Amino acid sequence: MLGKPQRITRGIDYRMVVRRGARRAGETHVVHVVDTGEPRPPRFGFIVSKAVGNAVTRNTVRRRLKAICLEATPSLRPGADVVIRALPASAAAPFADLRRDVARGLARKAGA
Repeated sequence: MLGKPQRITRGIDYRMVVRRGARRAGETHVVHVVDTGEPRPPRFGFIVSKAVGNAVTRNTVRRRLKAICLEATPSLRPGADVVIRALPASAAAPFADLRRDVARGLARKAGA
C-alpha cells in the first residue's frame, strides 16, 4: 500500500497537478504529471468519479490503481506528482489490461 508520504491528500495539490501537469490519456484512465524537482519519492492521487460505478466498484478501481502505482514507483522520477483519473472503462477492464494501460501512461509521462 502507498504510504502517507507517497499520497497527494490536499485539494490544492490535486488542482495544481491537473491544471499544470502534462497529460496522457489511455483507454481506462487519464494521467496528469508534474515534475516538482523535489528530492522525495513520487506522490500519487486518484480521481474515481461516480461515473465509474457504485461505491464498491469505485473502491476496487482505486485499490487496483494504488497497487499498480506501487509497482511502478521505482521506475518514476523522484519528485513527480501524479494524478490518475479513472474512466468508466476501468471498472470492466481486467487487472492485467489496466496495469498495462496505466504503466504505459506512467512510463511516457513520469518515467525516469
